[in-house]
Amino acid sequence: MYRYDTLDKAFVSQRVEEFRDQTQRYLDGKLSDEEFLQLRLRNGLYIQRLAPMLRVAVPYGTLSSTQLRKLAHISRHYDKGYGHLSTRQNMQFNWPELAEVPDILAELAEVDMHAIQTSGSCVRNVTTDQFAGVAADEILDPRPYCELIRQWSTSHPEFDWLPRKFKIAVNGADSDRAAVDVHDIGIDVRKASTGEPVFDIKVGGGLGRTPVIASLIRTGLAVEHLLTYLEAILRVYNRYGRRDNKYKARIKILVRAMTAEKFRDEVDAEWVHLENGPGTLTQAEVARVCADFDRPNLAAQPAPAQPLAEARIANPVFSRWIANNVYPHKQTGYAVVTLSTKVPGVAPGDVTDRQMEAVAAWADRFGLGEIRISHEQNFVLPDVPEAKLFELWQEADAQRLGTANVGTLNDIICCPGGDYCSLANAKSIPIAEALQRRFDDLDYLHDLGPIDLNISGCMNACGHHHVGHIGILGVDKKGAEWYQISIGGHAGKDSSLGQILGPSFSRADVTRVIEQILEVYLDCRVRDETFIQCFRRIGLEPFKAQVYGQAA
Repeated sequence: MYRYDTLDKAFVSQRVEEFRDQTQRYLDGKLSDEEFLQLRLRNGLYIQRLAPMLRVAVPYGTLSSTQLRKLAHISRHYDKGYGHLSTRQNMQFNWPELAEVPDILAELAEVDMHAIQTSGSCVRNVTTDQFAGVAADEILDPRPYCELIRQWSTSHPEFDWLPRKFKIAVNGADSDRAAVDVHDIGIDVRKASTGEPVFDIKVGGGLGRTPVIASLIRTGLAVEHLLTYLEAILRVYNRYGRRDNKYKARIKILVRAMTAEKFRDEVDAEWVHLENGPGTLTQAEVARVCADFDRPNLAAQPAPAQPLAEARIANPVFSRWIANNVYPHKQTGYAVVTLSTKVPGVAPGDVTDRQMEAVAAWADRFGLGEIRISHEQNFVLPDVPEAKLFELWQEADAQRLGTANVGTLNDIICCPGGDYCSLANAKSIPIAEALQRRFDDLDYLHDLGPIDLNISGCMNACGHHHVGHIGILGVDKKGAEWYQISIGGHAGKDSSLGQILGPSFSRADVTRVIEQILEVYLDCRVRDETFIQCFRRIGLEPFKAQVYGQAA
């Protein structure tokens, strides 16, 4: 993973002291709420429904065991003993005291972490595949290019005050685990016929009030042109993006208004002034960053005392965990493990200080001291010897991180909703808990196969409900909480937006409606058809007839 140099450390430390001064001036009444607003947002600080919320940057979802231990310490000493894994691969703290936030940032700086640009109208945390660098289906490791984009975009003077927030995702595998199609800029990394890395660039994707699938505007972009081409895109957006209406300010609105073809032409015209200019990446610069992501030669592993197949036969629960939570590694004898945070009674993505410390310890004992955060709000250990999987599972299960539900209906993506967020129309966490308790039979979940169920408490879509196979959106009806349900969304390759089932439901009805949707799927699926495959074959009408016909 990337290691901070002296320039990085000095930059972060300076930002901490700047914000300490700004916070003190605000607390002394020398800065108004409006004056402090952009200052705190640029340092990841929100004012939520009940308390401030601090969003800590975890670039492309990768952190070390030392950094995770620091996050555990912060949660224990400055918060309420837990943190929240976000869908943008960051960590959030929901209860910090405003006066103590500069101290938190100072402690983060000690381990090369910060909260810079985790909010505000700027380029946010660049995200990628949580299995980057180790997945068996990977074409190229996307993280060096995420890091180049991070360094280029941090405090970039031209793009620090964009019309709206801006999100970039990079994918380098056959499977798209980065959801590039629903980002302001989505980048697919692949190999040219020469073996060199090239980039396919998509723009104008996003969720929220106007969900849009991104448009492809450039293929086969050479690596040296990556940053100059991105700069051309952002210049066009900065010039033409709406600033008079925040609901129409995202780049997806601009691309739709212009058409993708016209937007591409504008970018190409701007790129004429940038191509081969000072922002062009040199081979030496690319090599410098790539060197930080070179994979070590993992030690050859001895055969386990009990072969994995025998252990799975002897323990069906462990076997289900292997099937759902363990992913093939590039190197023989190793595996990639997802530690699920999704258990009934716990908000999806919430992890305690003790769980964080346990994950850090496992990263050291069973791997190379590295941890990932996934878009699905889970932890990932990227380098676990297969011979250690049973031991890891036993310890993870004891910490309530070993549930075999990754990729199932119960691996719910869920925003904090009305329990925390001042923007929410309805609560999300109680809906997630009710569904987890209703569908807690692992045999049933595994029989259903992969189903993405996503919940958002408002149209900002922080829970990515538009791209859930089943999406749930909290809406307000005359001061009461209701829930709109959509079906057929998908965030990977061949992405799609969900179709609204019909009129919304009360909280008490949501579990029943999900049951009826699943009944249609089980009745209609053929052979090994997945939920999304079944939906695309039979369409929305059978689900609608089942739900509203019985409701009537």
